[in-house]
Amino acid sequence: MERTYIMVKPDGVERGLVGEIIKRFEQKGYKLQALQLIHPTKELLEQHYSDLSSKPFFPELIKYMQTGPVVAMVWAGKSVVKAGRTLLGATNPLESAPGTIRGDFCIDVGANLCHGSDAVESAEKEIALWFPKGVGN
Repeated sequence: MERTYIMVKPDGVERGLVGEIIKRFEQKGYKLQALQLIHPTKELLEQHYSDLSSKPFFPELIKYMQTGPVVAMVWAGKSVVKAGRTLLGATNPLESAPGTIRGDFCIDVGANLCHGSDAVESAEKEIALWFPKGVGN
């Protein structure tokens, strides 16, 4: 069964949108396999966002992601990576369709509520990074 990694970022946690995001994945029919509320370390965030380390916004991204706790989740189901990206909406909320999480709840790309894996391979890497002790079924 395919799995994906979804993270509710500090702005989503602060705004009380964790339940709404979980609800949308559950309503779609996906199974929540793991969930943790965590205040990530700088090192963990630098590993997670290593593909963006050369970007000029990288230091601000890491700083922002340390402003509060995040909710890290693993979801499982058929085509969950692709469907998860669709449920979240475009990275830039202003390009997100109404009905998507970002389309309904945010307007700023710098505080876009959530992260979702972009491929099965990156999902497995992110799951291993955020849940080093493993995930149950």
